[in-house]
Amino acid sequence: MVKAKVFIYNKEYEGLPKEGDLILKEEDLPPIEDGEFLAKAVYLSVEPFMRSSASVVPLGSVLIAFQIAKILESKNPDFPVDRYVVGFFGCRTYTVANGKGSMGFLAAHLIPDLEDVPLSYFLGILGTPGNTAYFGFLEVCQPKKGETVVVSGAAGSIGCIVGQIAKIKGCKVIGIAGSDEKGKWLMDELGFDDFINYKTHDLDEVLTQIAPNGVDCYFDNVGGKTTAILIKHMSDGGRISVCGTMSTYNEKDGKSFPTSLPLFCFVSKQIKMEGFLVYKWIDRFPESVQQNLRWIQEGKLKYRETVTEGFENMFQAFLGMLQGKNFGKAIVKI
Repeated sequence: MVKAKVFIYNKEYEGLPKEGDLILKEEDLPPIEDGEFLAKAVYLSVEPFMRSSASVVPLGSVLIAFQIAKILESKNPDFPVDRYVVGFFGCRTYTVANGKGSMGFLAAHLIPDLEDVPLSYFLGILGTPGNTAYFGFLEVCQPKKGETVVVSGAAGSIGCIVGQIAKIKGCKVIGIAGSDEKGKWLMDELGFDDFINYKTHDLDEVLTQIAPNGVDCYFDNVGGKTTAILIKHMSDGGRISVCGTMSTYNEKDGKSFPTSLPLFCFVSKQIKMEGFLVYKWIDRFPESVQQNLRWIQEGKLKYRETVTEGFENMFQAFLGMLQGKNFGKAIVKI
């Protein structure tokens, strides 16, 4: 009988998650039945939605997460032994599954055999973050050559891809992040044109200097005061793509979000602001994966991962990601 280690959602988060909110347990897995397979986790994905969706996850449940796993046993011809699979299996070391999901995007899928990219990329730039960056930016913002693009959370798993795609499309790109080290990475390695450290710079003042003609496209990962300031700097006909509101996830009272947004800007400048869930484009995911892969192979897209070793260190990786310590994609290597 296989024993699996699992992280259980034990207490409701109050602000930033704390030790004891998640607990580590062991469980016995049943033998696989027809149509099922047994898979061993290789990489776990660490993402903001693991925090933002906590309100709808029952206490006692396994902490939600995508993972890459290797199939050890199988009674399902669609999932053969020794292949690698991406699945919404949660934070667990072993899983018995049938590959189906309650919704299409939660269904497991096999990873193609590619020798020139790391396997872990299928949790990042060739997975949901890559799909999110591709469609959330290109479909919602519809950037044009020569336009000015601002990306908040620019050093995260999605923001760093958005900025590079904007450069590929011929835009001027300004990244917002929380350390000068991240800014150096964005500009020196990823090709961003400018960087703003929101912790040490006056965002309003710096935007006036480096984007005097306004911001045409804003890809929003953080919400809160940053977004309120950006709205005032949008150009006529500007487009805002709302991917996430990271700055508000750990707030207990919602005070991080301004009580009054400059809404008249939407009228006077005819701004469009649109939130999205990437799964609206699920039928087109092969398009984004293939295009991002092509850009990687051509040297136009670079990617970085912050890797935490050891399943037991999942909580530290989760907390570090919420505190903005990661460069690019945060993952746990089992």
